[in-house]
Amino acid sequence: MTGQTKLYTHDGRVDWVDYAKGFCICFVVMMHSTLGVEALGDENGWLHPVVEFARPFRMPDFFMISGLFLALVVDRDWRTYLDRKVVHFAYFYVLWMTIQFGVKAPGLIAQHGTHDVIKLYFLSYIEPFGTLWFIYLLPIFFVFVKATQRVPVVVIWLFGAALEMWHLDTGWTVPDEFAARFVYFYTGYILAPHIFRVAKRVQNNPWSGVLLLALWAPGNWIMVKLGYSQLPGVSLALGLVGAAAVVRLAALLSLSSLFAPLRYCGKHSLVIYLSFFLPMAATRTLLVKTQVISDVGTISAIVTVMGVVVPLMMFWAVRHTRLRFLYERPAAFWLTAPKSRPAAMQPAE
Repeated sequence: MTGQTKLYTHDGRVDWVDYAKGFCICFVVMMHSTLGVEALGDENGWLHPVVEFARPFRMPDFFMISGLFLALVVDRDWRTYLDRKVVHFAYFYVLWMTIQFGVKAPGLIAQHGTHDVIKLYFLSYIEPFGTLWFIYLLPIFFVFVKATQRVPVVVIWLFGAALEMWHLDTGWTVPDEFAARFVYFYTGYILAPHIFRVAKRVQNNPWSGVLLLALWAPGNWIMVKLGYSQLPGVSLALGLVGAAAVVRLAALLSLSSLFAPLRYCGKHSLVIYLSFFLPMAATRTLLVKTQVISDVGTISAIVTVMGVVVPLMMFWAVRHTRLRFLYERPAAFWLTAPKSRPAAMQPAE
C-alpha cells in the first residue's frame, strides 16, 4: 500500500485499533473457553498450544490498547473524567456482576449455603467477580494516571515495570493484576504517538510487518515452550514485544476488508467481554454432557465461537428495546451531559 495510509473507518474509528481489540477479545474468549472445557474433560485439546502461545501478550496488548487514547482526555476536569473513565465502567461492572452472580447463585447456594453466597456478592464489590476483573481494574488505572500526572513519566514507567517483574501474589485480584498489568497500560498512554507511527509504517510497507511477525512468532513460542515466559524480566519483555506484534498484525489485517468481522468484534469488544460467559458456559455444559462431540479441542473451538457470536446477537436483539441498558449507560447514571451525546444513553464502547 502506497501513499497516505487510511487510518479511519467510515464511522471515524481507527481501523487497526479495532482489529487489535477484536484479536484480543477473541483470544480472551478462547482462553476461558478452552481452559474451562479442558478442566471438565481432564485433558488438553488442540487449541491448548494456541492459548499458551498467546499467554505472554494477550492481556498486555489489551491493556496497552486501552491506554492509547488516554492523552486525549486525561486533562479534562475531574467530574467529566470520572464520568467517562470510572462511572462508565462501574455501571457495567455492577450490572453484569449482578447478572453473572444471579446465574451462578443456585449452584453456589447448593455448595456453600445462602449466608456465604450473600457475603460473596458484597465481597464482589472489593474482589472482582469472575471474568469481570478487567473492567474493574481499568478505572483504577485511569484515576492513578491522572493523579500522578506531575510525576516524571520515567519514574511511573519504571515503577510499573518493577511491579510487573515482582510477580506479586497476594491472592487478591486488584493488587496482583495492578502490579502485573499497569506497565502495559501506561506504555500505551505515553507511547501512543510512536505506536500509531508503527502501525502507519506497516500499512505503508506491509512486507516489513510480515517479516517482523515471522521473526517474532517463533521466538515467542520457544520461550513459552521452554517455560521461560513467566520469568521476571522475560515476561515483561515478551509482553511488550508481543503487544507490538499485535499492533503490526492489526495494521496488516486492516488493509483488507476480508477481516472486517474481526474489526466489528473489536468495535464491540466490551459487549463481548460483558456477556460471553453466558453462551460460553451454556454451550460448554451442553456439549460436554451430551457428548455429541468427544474431541476436547473441537468442543473448545465451538464454545469459543459461541462466546463471541452470541453476545453480538444479544446486543443486536436489545439495542432498540428497553433492554438496551444492558449495553448502554442510561442517562440516570451520568455525572455530566456531553453536548455530543445524541441520545439518552452512552454505548458500552
